[in-house]
Amino acid sequence: MKDYLELSPAVKAALLVGDPVVALESTIISHGMPYPQNVETALRVEEAVRQAGAVPATICVIKGKLKAGLTADEIEYLGKNGPAVTKASRRDLPVLVARGADGATTVATTMIIAHLAGIQVFATGGIGGVHRGAETTMDISADLEELGRTPVMVICAGAKAILDLGLTLEYLETKGVPVIGYGTEELPAFYTRTSGFRVDYRIDTPEELAAAFRAQQEMGLGGGMLVTNPIPEEYSMDPVRINAAIDQAVADSRRLGIHGKETTPYLLARVKELTGGDSLDANIQLVLNNARLAARTAAALARR
Repeated sequence: MKDYLELSPAVKAALLVGDPVVALESTIISHGMPYPQNVETALRVEEAVRQAGAVPATICVIKGKLKAGLTADEIEYLGKNGPAVTKASRRDLPVLVARGADGATTVATTMIIAHLAGIQVFATGGIGGVHRGAETTMDISADLEELGRTPVMVICAGAKAILDLGLTLEYLETKGVPVIGYGTEELPAFYTRTSGFRVDYRIDTPEELAAAFRAQQEMGLGGGMLVTNPIPEEYSMDPVRINAAIDQAVADSRRLGIHGKETTPYLLARVKELTGGDSLDANIQLVLNNARLAARTAAALARR
């Protein structure tokens, strides 16, 4: 594995002594936001992790190396190249590594590389899931499969609201993935704090999150844990407005024949357009909120 995996000096030093580390994905840099906002946001998220007491480890593939921990120049490189960087899921890793190519990691691939590096906690915006109409398209994110197999705690603001949230929860139940609501009994819906769907358990402190994850791993149950952390109330969007924008974006994507891994970037960009940029502002705030909780939880795990 040493031929494939490369840790930054800060991440390597932290892991060596058992200090808290938080993994961060890179598709939000290359495919989630326009330049230069993507780079600015990535650096703000890293700083939020540091301020909350942990070491950030932004994850990606650069020149065939699985990297955990990036320099500011590497983040700038991903941001400037944007969608030209391959959106890399599990299936893409062997070819990207063999070719010495670049890849921005999805939730699934970030989990894989985090686990290989020994990082237990990962903060993101929202996970992928079962897309609307999946009963005919079979469009289901690899993120759900990864949560069922890879032992990493993923802290997010729920599944992206462009998805079928009910079916996403059913899929996670089948895979045995605990879905935790941080301070809530209801699944957050990314841009909004509520969805109408219940989570499996409510947990109110980072210490209890750490204890639950530790128990899961020590019992050998396998798989990951999903923690859903509602967007701060002051940044939550009006449900009627955002759902109307999502419905329009989904209809537009179907009309244009967009599918597969192009679906989520298109929908997020179209929703941003339809909301006059308000959805992007909400996205940034929820990611920062998740990064802070992830850092506090990683610190609680490290204190044992």
